[in-house]
Amino acid sequence: MNINDTIGKALAQAGLDTRTGPLKGVTDTIRQALASAGLGGGFMVPPADTDTDTDVIEVAARNICAQPAPQGRGEFRARTIHHCAGVRDYKLYRPAARAYAPGEPRPLVVMLHGCTQSADDFAAGTQMNRLADEHGFLVLYPEQSASANASRCWNWFRPQDQLREGGEPALIAAMVQAVMDEHPVDAGRVYVAGLSAGAAMAVILGETWPDRFAAVGAHSGLPFAAAHDIPSALAAMKGRGTTGDPWRRATRAVPTIVFHGDRDHTVRHSNGEHITEQARRAEPALSARSETGTAAGGRRYTREIHTDATGRARVEHWTVHGAGHAWSGGDAAGSCTDNAGPDASAEMLRFFLAQPPRG
Repeated sequence: MNINDTIGKALAQAGLDTRTGPLKGVTDTIRQALASAGLGGGFMVPPADTDTDTDVIEVAARNICAQPAPQGRGEFRARTIHHCAGVRDYKLYRPAARAYAPGEPRPLVVMLHGCTQSADDFAAGTQMNRLADEHGFLVLYPEQSASANASRCWNWFRPQDQLREGGEPALIAAMVQAVMDEHPVDAGRVYVAGLSAGAAMAVILGETWPDRFAAVGAHSGLPFAAAHDIPSALAAMKGRGTTGDPWRRATRAVPTIVFHGDRDHTVRHSNGEHITEQARRAEPALSARSETGTAAGGRRYTREIHTDATGRARVEHWTVHGAGHAWSGGDAAGSCTDNAGPDASAEMLRFFLAQPPRG
C-alpha cells in the first residue's frame, strides 16, 4: 500500500468524505506537501475494503518509456532471477576490454538505481559501462519491479528488507551468485554502489552481506536502518532521524565512499554525514584529513579521507557544493545527473580497486 492509499484508506474508514466539503482542502494540502517532498502528489481515496500489497515511498513520476542507450562497447544482456524473496530482472554488462585473460576472475560492481530509474537509465547516467571497458570488470544492474514498489524504489525503509535473509538484500546477493556461477568473478572483489534509495540499499548490503561485498559506494543515500516505516522514512530523508538509537547502528567494517550534494532537498546532506559516521564507528581508529578542490565542470567539493594505520583510505566522504539530488559527474543521457561535479563513478571505482580483496 502506498503512502497516498494509506492516508486515503484511513480517512475512508473513518467515514470522512475527502472529495468535497471542508476536507477537500485538507487533502489538497497533503497532496501539495507530498509533491514538494518529491513523494508524489496523486491522492486517491480508495474504497474502505481496498487490499493492496506493500508500502512504498512515492516520487515524482517520470516517463521512462524511451530509455537512453547505455554507453559501452561490450555486451549488455537482460536476465531474470527467481528467488524465495521474489522475482526481479537484472542486466549484466560484459566489457569489450581484454584487460583479463580468458577465464581469469574479474571484479564485479553492482549498481543499484534510484526511484523511477531503470538499468539502462542508470548505466547511461553513471557511465559505469564505459569504465568497465577501460578496466575490464563486470557490471550488474539489478532492477526493482513496479509490483514490489510502485515507484521502483528499493525498499530500504522496511525492516524485512534490512535483514540478511528473506528480503531484497538476499535477492540482490542471489543475483551476484548467479553471475558468479555463469562468469569468472573474483569473489574477493565484489562491490556495490547506488543512488538515493539504491544507495540506502547498498549501505544495507554492506551491513548484512559483508562476506559478499568488499566495499560500498553511497550517492545521495541514507544510513543503515534509517527508517522502519513510511513516517520514519520521510523524517530520515529530511534529516530528522535519531542516529543515537541502538537499532540504527551499523557494526560491520566495510570500506565506504560517500557522495552527497549539500543542496540536496530530497535526501538531506546530513544523511551522507551519518553514513560516514556509521562507517567510521565500525572501523578501528582511523586518521582523518580533508582537502578541497574544483571539478572540471566547475563545482567545488570537499573530500574527507579516513585512513587506517597503513595509510589506506577506508572511508571517504565527498560533499559536492551546490549540487542537488543527482549523480555527480554523470552524463545527461541518464536521469538525475549533474555533469558539473567530480566524477563519482571514477572515484568510487578508484576507491573500490584500492581496497584489499575481501577474505
